[in-house]
Amino acid sequence: MATLSRMMKKAVSSLIPLANRTVHHRNYSSSIFTTPLKNCISSSRQVFPRASIPTLNFSSQAKKKPSSDESLLTCLDDEIQCALESDDHEVVEAPGGFPFKIEDNPGEKTITLTREYQGENINVIVHMNNLVTGEDGEVDHDDDDQAEGGVSSPQSSVPLVVIVSKGSGPMLEFSVMAYPDEISIDSMTMKQPNASEELIPYEGPDFSELDENLQKAFHKYLEIRGIKPKTTNFLHEYMINKDSREYLNWLKDLKAFVAK
Repeated sequence: MATLSRMMKKAVSSLIPLANRTVHHRNYSSSIFTTPLKNCISSSRQVFPRASIPTLNFSSQAKKKPSSDESLLTCLDDEIQCALESDDHEVVEAPGGFPFKIEDNPGEKTITLTREYQGENINVIVHMNNLVTGEDGEVDHDDDDQAEGGVSSPQSSVPLVVIVSKGSGPMLEFSVMAYPDEISIDSMTMKQPNASEELIPYEGPDFSELDENLQKAFHKYLEIRGIKPKTTNFLHEYMINKDSREYLNWLKDLKAFVAK
């Protein structure tokens, strides 16, 4: 039994140096392959350093406006301020006893007046035309040449289209030019509501060619239906103010577009 124990100890003692040599060999082999690889990676990082990719900020460049746009916005601001300082853009209230209802849609060049008169429907379309304000609309009567037939300053005028209808029957349409304290009928036509556009109806002679008494009778016909100087003088003032309001809104829309 003692002999067997001595033999086992001798075998174990002979295996320990061999194991140590094997472990040393494996560590040496590992260092042979890993050390050059680490050095290679390290040197490659030095030779080819990580490139920094520049970042471009397009948003800041896109928001920057040209100097010409900034100048335009400044001019628009000045013009808007001038328009705001004027009283012309305020809505004018209709005088007492005004016989029409006013339909005014922002952004449109016309307004519509409506009323009923003894079973008739009366519609008046009011346009902007030659709206003269201030001293530009006054005639210089001190100038003898102008007083004796020379060219005078333009008068403010508002074109009207007056349509008188009775139910579903024919309509009587007048083309009217309203001057301060004066109304001129340019034309008058009878229109059928369902008339074919391919037909060319007879519309009568020019209004100026009608008998003078007949012309006066038609002026009276319009007057009792509300088309008279008191009405048209108010329309002059109203349309001047509407023109100023539309101009102010137009300037604001332009500024909003340029500023985007």
